[in-house]
Amino acid sequence: MTSDHLKHAFDVYDTTLRDGAQQEGMNLSVADKLAIAPLLDELGVGFIEGGWPGAIPKDTEFFARAAKELTLTNALLAAFGATRRADSRAWDDPQVRALLDSQAPVVTLVAKSDIRHVERALRTTGAENLAMITDTVTFLVSEGRRVVLDAEHFFDGYRYDPAYGLEAVAAAFAAGAEVVTLCDTNGGMLPDGVAQIVGEVHAALGHGPRLGIHAHNDSGCAVANSLAAVGAGADHVQGTVNGYGERTGNADLIAVVANLELKEGRDLLAGAGGLREATRIAHAISEITNISPFARQPYIGASAFAHKAGLHASAIKVDPDLYQHIDPLRVGNDMRMLISDMAGRASIELKGRELGFDLAGQGELLGRVTTRVKDAEAQGYTYDAADASFELLLREEVDGERLTYFDVESWRVIVETVPGAPDLANAEATVKLAAGGVRQIATGEGNGPVNALDHALRQALRATYPEIARFELIDFKVRIMDTMHGTDAITRVLVETMDTGAETTWRTVGVGPNIIEASWEAIVDSIVYGLLRAGVERR
Repeated sequence: MTSDHLKHAFDVYDTTLRDGAQQEGMNLSVADKLAIAPLLDELGVGFIEGGWPGAIPKDTEFFARAAKELTLTNALLAAFGATRRADSRAWDDPQVRALLDSQAPVVTLVAKSDIRHVERALRTTGAENLAMITDTVTFLVSEGRRVVLDAEHFFDGYRYDPAYGLEAVAAAFAAGAEVVTLCDTNGGMLPDGVAQIVGEVHAALGHGPRLGIHAHNDSGCAVANSLAAVGAGADHVQGTVNGYGERTGNADLIAVVANLELKEGRDLLAGAGGLREATRIAHAISEITNISPFARQPYIGASAFAHKAGLHASAIKVDPDLYQHIDPLRVGNDMRMLISDMAGRASIELKGRELGFDLAGQGELLGRVTTRVKDAEAQGYTYDAADASFELLLREEVDGERLTYFDVESWRVIVETVPGAPDLANAEATVKLAAGGVRQIATGEGNGPVNALDHALRQALRATYPEIARFELIDFKVRIMDTMHGTDAITRVLVETMDTGAETTWRTVGVGPNIIEASWEAIVDSIVYGLLRAGVERR
């Protein structure tokens, strides 16, 4: 990563891990963030804002682990924080020091630019707030950090007192900030107003200083406001994948970039696949966050290129572009009415190559895999964030039989509640299987049926495959697929497992009429894939 990264013509700045994580119902673990960051890097964003070290312990841990565990190819990691406290010194402020300790090469500071917030929220003077901006930016730049300043509540503040808003922006630039991002923090702006104000700021400061846009979606205009700001001269755009964020969310970064790249011909993403990987990556992130994808999301939603049969059918057969604004393959999506054999096969061929399978020219095999994947997805499976399950499926089609290390005879679970003893294990599972030519019967106890099943399966396999002692289940996500069916709904389970010896992880998926059956499938696949990955032969 070059030192002049921030001087590129246009910045795509992702804040999913910080601002997006403030969405109601989202609770990202450090492991979740470490799993999402490489996906964002693969997409090709220029910056990944990792969180607020020093203020949030989880974020402090994330940056500590990221320094050792993350290798980013396209993006720089940015630490988020605030300017120094009023009536203090930047180098003495513990939260400012924490930004340096994060080792992030970029620091994004949030600063007040609305005089009302300065006086009522910070309870200080306008002059002291400008000094807070100047001192903090100057200190961080002197310590070798590249600084982006987010001017909080800028548009609302500018409409109330434009002179003070401009003073805040000018102070940041004078102190060495390379970008000042104008924030529509309350999300109430409309595109015309954004364009007008960004234009006025450029006119006041000249077009040398670089301006950015950070839009929230409270008025439903976050994407439009971001595009309006870019049209008025902003060359740094912030947003989140899938439009995550508090209240109604932030600007959907993929929609913003897709509009700028596909409609205006800009070249913004640095990833090898760019937008062609957008749907896969966005859906993989959705699985990690455990928030269902929005089917009608522009560009990458499941319904974005779905056409009803009827009058459209014959026209689409002649020319699909008659009824869609872009070729969906440009964003890694697909048109759902037609049987997209070529598109599906191409995706599977590329994925097979990534997994070490040369499927070129094997049309019949690709057709079988494509059909099987489509059928499985119709039943509720997803392979966007379950590469291990997909590889097992692919191997089965290539080899003509399912890879197995053991043969399951039966399993059962009993759940018992003991009043007054909540700390006791409340589930017992029994697994009968054959491994290594020996019939095994094992019983396991656990806190819940899934935990008990996991214990029982491991006990049954431990003698034959001691390698499974290294396999640790580190994440477990459940999604109800057909919520309208209530307790009769289909359940999907996503399991993430780590090989503690090799420090590698993989994800498997299971689907069933209840959480126990779905979990069993995901856990069995996890053990099988782990043994395969470890190079173990069937015994």
